[in-house]
Amino acid sequence: MGGVSATSGFAVTPDTAMRVSAVFAAVQLLGGAIASIPVAIFRDDPAGRQSINPELWWLLNEQPIGNWTAAAMWEWVMKSICLRGDGFVEIVRRGADVKNLRPHHPDLVAVRRIDDTLIYTVTDETGGVRTLHQDDMLHFPGFGFNGTRSMSVIAHAAFQSIGIALATDALSGSFYANGAAPKHVITTDKEMDEEQVEMLRNAYKTKNAGVGNGGLPLVLTEGLNIREMSMTAGDAQLLESRKFQVIDIARAFGVPPHMIGAQETTSSWGTGIEQLSIGFIRWALQPHINRIRQELNRKLFRRASPFVEHKMDALLAGDTKAEGERNRQAIGGSQGPGYMTINEVRASLNLPPIAGGDVLYTPAAPAKPKPEPKEDDETAGATDPQ
Repeated sequence: MGGVSATSGFAVTPDTAMRVSAVFAAVQLLGGAIASIPVAIFRDDPAGRQSINPELWWLLNEQPIGNWTAAAMWEWVMKSICLRGDGFVEIVRRGADVKNLRPHHPDLVAVRRIDDTLIYTVTDETGGVRTLHQDDMLHFPGFGFNGTRSMSVIAHAAFQSIGIALATDALSGSFYANGAAPKHVITTDKEMDEEQVEMLRNAYKTKNAGVGNGGLPLVLTEGLNIREMSMTAGDAQLLESRKFQVIDIARAFGVPPHMIGAQETTSSWGTGIEQLSIGFIRWALQPHINRIRQELNRKLFRRASPFVEHKMDALLAGDTKAEGERNRQAIGGSQGPGYMTINEVRASLNLPPIAGGDVLYTPAAPAKPKPEPKEDDETAGATDPQ
């Protein structure tokens, strides 16, 4: 996967792409966000929704298999989706029970379709090859799934931008490796042959190039003069290009530029952590979460209930103002009907229950206004003062 960018001449692959800070930040942002959202397992029954299956919950939220944590697995899945289009996790069953979830490298998984069924060929690190039915493989697709594979962001949306970013990074590195020295022009009113010009150029390079030589003076004789060149249009364009590549790469990955370090950009999502989180969840995370949730449900349960659900409130953790407002509204803080009891809110905060905290708040019906007395009633029985 990948190739050489015609614009920059640099090879763009999943590995080289991760050397670009904007790509690394975007993949890390998406992977870290998905890994931070707990996956709950529920079952609907007449008594209401109930949390079930602690064994499977442990695999999805703590340890899918002996050498992986759940957070590392979800980050790996998102990295695979972003860089290669698809993420693969094998379902290890023992009878009807799911015992482990084993992540696989996408490059070691081949997918072929037979009618409406997918067959996976997995190559392990020792060269062994196994064939798995689609029922035993969690296949998390990215955007553009065509029935077997999805579109890679780096191969389709950000290929040229990543190539240019690699080229500009290399050019900037070369500039600073030479001591960040400005460009100079050496002039003389005397004639110099090619050998003398080359000797002068080499002497300048020896004395002035490199980090250690950046501050050494250059002594010129024989009527030679040196002057510093101002920044050229090409230099200015290079600096501007580096800023544009960050924005373009963020656009390709579907993340807001300001969340991967482009602080000079503005956001139309509002201000404050809560508003930024809502925008990020709605437009960047939700499509990935929908695909992950649907794949988990159809492979692990195959029916409407039980089902998994991502607890999105986890992304507000640490924002005490937003959490406080949410909990206040949950118990009916705006004089509206509460949808959680005080003890349910306290349980979500790992606090013990309190006496009387199991009653769901219902606002009292407003008192009916007393009817105003009629005019005839007011004058009834009154005597004429005359």
